Amino acid sequence: MTHVLTLNAGSSSLKYGLYEAAKDPRVITHGRVGRIGGAAQLVPDGADARPLPQVTDHAGALRAVLDHLRASHPQAQISAVGHRVVHGGMDHAAPVLLDAALVDALDRLSPFAPLHQPHNLAGVRAAMEAFPRARQIACFDTAFHRGHPFVNDTFALPRAYYDKGVRRYGFHGLSYDYIAGELARSAPDLSRVVVAHLGNGASMCALRDGRSVASTMGFSALDGLPMGTRVGQLDPGVVLYLMAQEGMSADQISDLLYKDAGLKGMSGISNDMRELLASEDPRAGEALDYYTFRIRRELGALAAVLGGIDGLVFCGGIGENAAPIRARVCDGMEWIGITLDAARNAANVPVISQDDGPVRVMVIPTDEEIVIARAAVALGG
Repeated sequence: MTHVLTLNAGSSSLKYGLYEAAKDPRVITHGRVGRIGGAAQLVPDGADARPLPQVTDHAGALRAVLDHLRASHPQAQISAVGHRVVHGGMDHAAPVLLDAALVDALDRLSPFAPLHQPHNLAGVRAAMEAFPRARQIACFDTAFHRGHPFVNDTFALPRAYYDKGVRRYGFHGLSYDYIAGELARSAPDLSRVVVAHLGNGASMCALRDGRSVASTMGFSALDGLPMGTRVGQLDPGVVLYLMAQEGMSADQISDLLYKDAGLKGMSGISNDMRELLASEDPRAGEALDYYTFRIRRELGALAAVLGGIDGLVFCGGIGENAAPIRARVCDGMEWIGITLDAARNAANVPVISQDDGPVRVMVIPTDEEIVIARAAVALGG
């Protein structure tokens, strides 16, 4: 039996999974390195966290993961490595086999996703070195959204920019792909569904019969909802002001919008939802007010795109675990058919809406890694 390894690099984390290379991959172990850039720690499946004081970046995190897997599963024979790659550009609407030339081509998309793409590709290059005989497979976060209608794919700019790739790509596609599959299995009667992927990165997606038709994220992973450290929707005039009046460089503006904005910037406290929910500082409350307001606003907009909704799904670390946030998002949304059951919501059960409500509200833990593992088996396992 051979095995596939999955690598999923986020802005401050690296998730990994080891799977049997079967038609329906079975997970052997998984875990994550969290708090990269801070107090990094390895959290293996079912084990206590291990501090990684020597890890300061994603390359170091990958080395720690590989050292751990070699020690804990020396019998593993890696035939394929599946990678989450955030940006696939205009050309990639499905997983692909990677070689050095394609990795270099994908690196040219790094300006589109500077917080993720370089880390994704660093993982690819390190895995190519660590497993030279294994096939390397890229699974793109943008691929799930490539079938958007033109009106949900474009900006009101001269057409030449659209042709050059300045368009709305959408992200978190692996998560939405998984949720669409789960809905097809467990709730096939729901045709028009809005999915809220709420984590340190956050977006929402409108699904019609399991296909993406609109997303809150656009050209970059900055757009749409406010996030842990990212700004979300912003009047482009603000960027012009920062350049002309504040004298900020492109790099300074990038750092502000990607790393020092969002919940962290608004609160001045933290990007950790648990800390903000526990805080009595009024700035924390204001940040959460804005966060949930923007989710409700986008929920209404995506419902308009779909012509009404049959279901609302929460996923991601915040969506799956923060009952108070779900309650605040759904509060006042009865006009759209959402009626939350407070007890169910507090208990984190799969269906948290009232039985007689016209919109089914669900909590579905997402699993990007199994989506990657399936692709890795199909293309290289």
